[in-house]
Amino acid sequence: MAYDEALAAEIRKLVPDATEKKMFGGLAFLINGNMAVSASGQGGMLLRVDPADTPTLIERPEASRFAMRGREMDGWLKVDTAGLTTKRQLKSWVSRGVTYARSLPAK
Repeated sequence: MAYDEALAAEIRKLVPDATEKKMFGGLAFLINGNMAVSASGQGGMLLRVDPADTPTLIERPEASRFAMRGREMDGWLKVDTAGLTTKRQLKSWVSRGVTYARSLPAK
């Protein structure tokens, strides 16, 4: 499944200073070389967040830990499309990812 082009376009509007890179089967948006958010190739969005915030964020029905090679990781979330239906929801999630990526050292 290809990533959602419309979702990528909306993310692009929210983060015009991001570098775009195809990765994880989707289109990732990087801040200073660190991934902030991605239009996922599996639908929805992949989001990088502070690992300490993961337990609280996954209490939301649209969010879950992202699993890579069967291993779930704190700091990486999968946000289902149900949680991205309004601009307000999308902006909230994207802002969280961008804020965390900006807090990391540049690569």
